[in-house]
Amino acid sequence: MRQTWRWFGPKDLVSIDDMLQAGVQGVVTALHHVPTGNVWSPDEIARRQRELAVMKDGGPSGLRWEVVESLPVSEDIKKQKGAWREHVANYKISLKHLADAGIEVICYNFMPVLDWTRTSLAWRVPTGATCMRFDYADFAAFDIHILARRNAAADYPAEIVEAARARHADMSEADRDALARNVVFGLPGAAEHFTLDDVRRHLDEYGAIPAERLRAHFIDFLTEVAPVAEELGLRLCCHPDDPPFDLLGLPRVMSTEADYEAIMAAVDTPANGITLCSGSLGARPDNDLPGMMERLGERVHFLHLRNVRRETGEIRGSFYEAEHLGGDTDMVALLAAALREEKRRKAAGRADWSIPMRPDHGQDILDDLNRRAQPGYPSIGRLKGLAELRGIITALSHPMAAPVV
Repeated sequence: MRQTWRWFGPKDLVSIDDMLQAGVQGVVTALHHVPTGNVWSPDEIARRQRELAVMKDGGPSGLRWEVVESLPVSEDIKKQKGAWREHVANYKISLKHLADAGIEVICYNFMPVLDWTRTSLAWRVPTGATCMRFDYADFAAFDIHILARRNAAADYPAEIVEAARARHADMSEADRDALARNVVFGLPGAAEHFTLDDVRRHLDEYGAIPAERLRAHFIDFLTEVAPVAEELGLRLCCHPDDPPFDLLGLPRVMSTEADYEAIMAAVDTPANGITLCSGSLGARPDNDLPGMMERLGERVHFLHLRNVRRETGEIRGSFYEAEHLGGDTDMVALLAAALREEKRRKAAGRADWSIPMRPDHGQDILDDLNRRAQPGYPSIGRLKGLAELRGIITALSHPMAAPVV
């Protein structure tokens, strides 16, 4: 597996030098400052490539931009409203510019309104480390009492509605503001930062769009862009919903194995592939990650390796970001399945036999606690996770190990 690392650009507190010292082989990044729907120009792509190619002392890093994460899909495209046709055309142009720059793997998602959603960005675990957490009752308190979405309480079990009422009543104004900020948190440098009014506006526009129509819009989008990607030699890979269940009354269409199967069957081309995120999918107890890797592996173009600990057996429930080997997903079994897929690809002569992966998220430990980097993306916590994952891969690949068949 190709060991990569997500980097948010020059403002990222985790530097190119840090990545090199972690031993990564390639970089995952994006042009977060370009407004969603606009074209990624050759000049901006080349600038980012230059930025990651040098160390602090000016020497060459030897690192390349290998995976885009993400080339965002606009809300207009998802809703098929406003400038959506122009945005699709611009997406195709951006794909051409990325291909011209030698970048082949394009990660994106089709989550409506919000990207990954957490209620706490620095939840303390017993070791003193901090991590991101999704608390279902806190989220319900946000939805019902802070956002005040119409009829929101009807979407939750009675016990969660009551817990949300009690939580909200106990919160100070500062607590409520912090919860709202956490839920709508954006990427550093992103061109858009949603306010609560922005969220309400989008919810109103999505109100008449059921899951079946959102899926149809997704298929329409892929019908346009996947042939272009195929012609350019690119691999598109959709990230799953995070969390993998409905939120805010919005439809979610990439939460299960069946969701992925439906989309791949609808637009059946190798360019239409998967970002298999073990943390996002692992937050749902009915998702079998090693099995998904085994059954869908031919179309897995990118791996996000992280783990979560579920706090309930329900489909919708609380969870937190665990250590990479400490959550509910069997990471050894998942990596073994990935290595078997690489072996099959290599035997078939596929040029993309080595699947890029990155250690996704991580707990803030040691000096991470003082650096206050992007939530979920600390340097030491991810380095620890990468070391653990690298150890499993090395052990499974060792000549004396049981064969990965």
